[in-house]
Amino acid sequence: MALSPRFALNSIALIAGAFLAVVAMAFTASVAGWIGFGVFTGIAVLGIVGAVFARKAAAKAGHGMLATVALWSLIASLVFSGTVLTWLVFAGGVAVVAVALGDLAAHELRTERVVHSLEVRRPAEHTSDTPARSSHIAA
Repeated sequence: MALSPRFALNSIALIAGAFLAVVAMAFTASVAGWIGFGVFTGIAVLGIVGAVFARKAAAKAGHGMLATVALWSLIASLVFSGTVLTWLVFAGGVAVVAVALGDLAAHELRTERVVHSLEVRRPAEHTSDTPARSSHIAA
């Protein structure tokens, strides 16, 4: 079984967003802003690359939303300062987590639907509920 690029990208974004939410509250505003700038840049690049190379419209939309949230947060980390910056980095991290979780859920629901539609069932005569047939005929 191979790891889906969509699943991998969303998992990375989920971890990065959670990391940023913690960083925003643990460090000073300027440190959190620069860490946010770096991480949001990485998420934006991954989201854009994922949107460009995705084959399905749902994956393109999910990665595009992820890139949009990361780009906004990237710009906000450069424009704002102080307490506003702290809360914007926190909100950006939470927004990245929300988008990544939403896209992961959409991916898994689609995968689950495919698995259930491809379920193979054995004929009733070969199941363990039916009694075994005897090989000789009673007279």
